[in-house]
Amino acid sequence: MNLTKTFFSCAGIVLPALLNGCAATAPETKPAEAAPAARVNDFPTRDRVEYVLNCVAKHGGLTYITQYACGCKIDKIAEKMTFAEYEAANTFTYLRSTPGDAGGLFRDPQQSKDLRKLLKETETYAEKQCFVK
Repeated sequence: MNLTKTFFSCAGIVLPALLNGCAATAPETKPAEAAPAARVNDFPTRDRVEYVLNCVAKHGGLTYITQYACGCKIDKIAEKMTFAEYEAANTFTYLRSTPGDAGGLFRDPQQSKDLRKLLKETETYAEKQCFVK
């Protein structure tokens, strides 16, 4: 099998499809015949990259394993949370240590507690799914 030819004929298909030859996984369809797109998660690329870079730093630096696992982790988080939930949870998490009454705005509301709990549970789930122990 000519891997270069397969790669270019399978543009847009992920690595497992490349390894399987693509033919069965990517039937050619005309744009008018394409099935309606499933809900695409709404995490912007910039935020995904920022998450991966922070995750890689947290796990000891850039290696193929940490890069892959951290990319997997943000994908798993995106499956469980909308970007709006993720962004709000991160904001509450980062700003809850603000001292005094100003910090109370980020610490005390039930929404803050619920979103921080959801983010923590989702990150724990993603960590278990993506990092080999």
